[in-house]
Amino acid sequence: MTTWPRNRYTGPGGGLYTGPGGGLYIGPDGGAYIGPGGGLYIGPDGGMYIGPGGGLYTGPGGGLSTGPGGGLSTGPGGGLSTGPGGGLYTGADSNPYRSNTPPMHVFVPWLRANGYGWAADLLGPAHGV
Repeated sequence: MTTWPRNRYTGPGGGLYTGPGGGLYIGPDGGAYIGPGGGLYIGPDGGMYIGPGGGLYTGPGGGLSTGPGGGLSTGPGGGLSTGPGGGLYTGADSNPYRSNTPPMHVFVPWLRANGYGWAADLLGPAHGV
């Protein structure tokens, strides 16, 4: 399963960083790349994929999982956690939250349109979406 930094840190290696290794990098294997292995890819292991391993999958390891470490988990290490290692953490982190979800500017509107308004409400303000 491919993952990308998805926290709120803007520096190198952060979820909002646009350079290599960042969550918004548009190059190959980047978090905002549209090709295979990218966060906006709709095929297997892509951020927009709805099957196992995909960013829009609801099962274990999926970006829509509410289980431990899942993209929609509020617990430690979850996508909706504000602490270190969480998806809403804004500081530098030696072990940043990584997820297979698409970038927030795509993910939040998708959540709203597909019945996950509660999650979009939590993520939207934090991501300016």
